[in-house]
Amino acid sequence: MAGARRTATLLAALALLAAGCGGSEGEAAGSVGDGSLGVVRVEPGDAIQIRTMTRLSGPVTDGLTTYHQAAVFAVADYGPIRGFAVELAALDEQCTPEGGEQAARAVVDDAAIVGVVGTSCSAAATGASPVLSAAGLTMISPSNSSPSLTSDLAGNPSEFYRPGYYRTAQNDLYQGEAVASFLRDVIEVDRVAVIHHGDAYTKGLAAAFGTAFEATGGSITGMVEVDRDATDVTGVLARIAAGNPEALFLPVTRPLADYVVEQTSTSDALGQAVLVAADTVLNAPFLELEAADGVFVAGPDLRYGDNANQSTGKAADHVIQRFVDETGGPPIRAFWAHSYDAATLLLDAIHAASWLDDGVLVIDRAAIRQHLDQVSGFDGIIGRISCSAFGDCGPANMMIVRGLGPGRGAASLRNVVYEFSPS
Repeated sequence: MAGARRTATLLAALALLAAGCGGSEGEAAGSVGDGSLGVVRVEPGDAIQIRTMTRLSGPVTDGLTTYHQAAVFAVADYGPIRGFAVELAALDEQCTPEGGEQAARAVVDDAAIVGVVGTSCSAAATGASPVLSAAGLTMISPSNSSPSLTSDLAGNPSEFYRPGYYRTAQNDLYQGEAVASFLRDVIEVDRVAVIHHGDAYTKGLAAAFGTAFEATGGSITGMVEVDRDATDVTGVLARIAAGNPEALFLPVTRPLADYVVEQTSTSDALGQAVLVAADTVLNAPFLELEAADGVFVAGPDLRYGDNANQSTGKAADHVIQRFVDETGGPPIRAFWAHSYDAATLLLDAIHAASWLDDGVLVIDRAAIRQHLDQVSGFDGIIGRISCSAFGDCGPANMMIVRGLGPGRGAASLRNVVYEFSPS
């Protein structure tokens, strides 16, 4: 059973100690949280309610349900918590601050919900995190990577950090440093231009890269914001070309990333520039584009090998096969394993924060956060997971792959040309 493999936690141990000293299951509550954020009571026959908040609509539909589906598999593999089933449903956060806030308010309006896996977009998290935090809820994102959501990695909280926010994705200060090191040390370029959307994810990563690249002695020739819905970027590319960059860094989402690489490839001034895209397009559909042949794409290291999630015992091959069997193909989006691990971390926290009171499951919301605050050395599919004081939990190892051309998307994801680990 999955429960037999769960790592004992301090909170759980304290609860068992209280019970072992003659207290009833209800009396063990004093050892699990402090009730400061309220409790959720699940009646016999009802299910524990959690939600995913992910982008389910947009112009590019490839793999939109990937993160929700990975969480569904995690819930199934984990099994019941203290005899209570877990029920999971998805909410569309639309990849916007407004969509994130709307989805968060739907969660808050349902008093039965005890936690969220999400959001998928950093922009949506800027709207969702303040709402969920104020309501005493916990969210753990698989793919938010903006530094603005956690910290500057030097002990200072960032603009949008709120208590109760966690993520298994890396802080993009690492991705920015990885791309900067690659372009300076491997490609040996001095001048780079950057295109971004201006949202929390793309602007944050652009800034992280710019700071890291300039610290190596390189120059940023242009930092250009382009609307995510733009289709013709020839004018933008002409302005960028005036700075004579040797490379372009593209922390942008699809379909804009598609248009940029396609139109750059036919540009007289920029046709020979090195192109490096970010983890939002670290997937086979983008890498199979004809224009993506030779394009570099940065992101988390996806080579999971035999890593297994310690709460379920399942490794990457198992989850990939579930995707193949139940969705018709392997997971598309890069952070699918991060979503699986995030869901099990939330389930572990609920287990540690709950107790039975005359057959009713009581879940202390403050104790969920307390458990996640103490996560250290958790073995996930993505590797070793430890949560910082500001919710950064995932490993920071990065990789850069190079596109191999049409029909070779899966092979491109394995075509690692650069590895990065923080010093």
